Amino acid sequence: MLRCGHRPAIALFFALACARALAAQDLPRGTIIDDVKCATEPAQSYALYLPSNYSRDRPWSVLIAFHPAARGRAMVEKYQAAAEQYGYIVAGSNTSRNGPMSVAASSVRAMSVDLGQRFAIDADRVYLTGMSGGARVAMQIALGKNNIAGVIASSAGYPDSKPRSSVPFAVFGTAGTDDFNYIEMRLLDRKLTSPHALAVFSGGHTLPPDAVALEAIEWMELQAMKAGRRTRDEALIDRLLEKRRRRIAASTDPAATVHLLEALVQDFKGLHDVEAEAARAKELARQPDVKKALARERSTEDAEIRTVGELFDLEAGLRDENRRDTSLMRLRQQLLRYADVANGSTDSPERSQARRMLRLVTGGAAERVGDPEYLKLLERVAPRGPGR
Repeated sequence: MLRCGHRPAIALFFALACARALAAQDLPRGTIIDDVKCATEPAQSYALYLPSNYSRDRPWSVLIAFHPAARGRAMVEKYQAAAEQYGYIVAGSNTSRNGPMSVAASSVRAMSVDLGQRFAIDADRVYLTGMSGGARVAMQIALGKNNIAGVIASSAGYPDSKPRSSVPFAVFGTAGTDDFNYIEMRLLDRKLTSPHALAVFSGGHTLPPDAVALEAIEWMELQAMKAGRRTRDEALIDRLLEKRRRRIAASTDPAATVHLLEALVQDFKGLHDVEAEAARAKELARQPDVKKALARERSTEDAEIRTVGELFDLEAGLRDENRRDTSLMRLRQQLLRYADVANGSTDSPERSQARRMLRLVTGGAAERVGDPEYLKLLERVAPRGPGR
């Protein structure tokens, strides 16, 4: 049964529900249910996945998910396999969408009460996830002192987009190489010192591949053990450690290998002896070629951050009649150059950077600027195809 008496916000909704719990509806296990109406607020609903072995005999982890277009099933489908393997209830809101935070807040309130009434939930294992604007909703909730165990943030971070050095919950971020929020997620990863990870995959502004979704849940299991939110499972620790070691062994890029080794050390420290990996990471990072590659990675990210600021400064210049012509000329030169690179036939880091920069600038441009000539230019350079 649900453990009561935890902290406010989402945990408080669960606790209130505990005192007046309803008999759980006999919902099917091991399959996605598209539309579960909240008993106290029927206008609110969510897609649901219950593991095939779910019972009320013990408390279960829960993953509450938010999509920017209220596509609850899409969120549940993404984590279904991982939820079955690791015993998570997954609930994806069918009503929370991009827009006023009050809409999302109503969904959170109704869902958490309903989940607490229907199911045996472990209030120490409440997780949130979201895609794009849904990730910002998840972060907003978690930042509210709600005893959230972790957030899986896909393609967006904090509601104000400002990096933090520490948060009281574990953060697993995901981003595509062509994602217009790629740099935001890199900065989130760079700034955080509390438990966090970032998985980058080949793609755009979208949910991560299934393998990354599984990786996120497995990472949360490790963090739960380290934080004392679940009991240690030596067999699981050994299996996940071996999985990481195989990935490191398959890496052919020394700089990437350093990152993988450092992540392994960070994630398994306190759970397993990782001194060998720590020593190898330090030794490899000291090699001249690897040291240069790591420095080049950092300087490339810094340059992209500066360029984003410069592009938006030029956009602001369009509103100043004394700067308008010069700003438009420079924007045209820069964006046409990016368009040439973005339309190249060969995949490369430069092409990915050009695509995400164009997506960043063209997205929501009509809300930022009203210059007709500039908007026409953006229509010309907007990336085509998937990745938006």
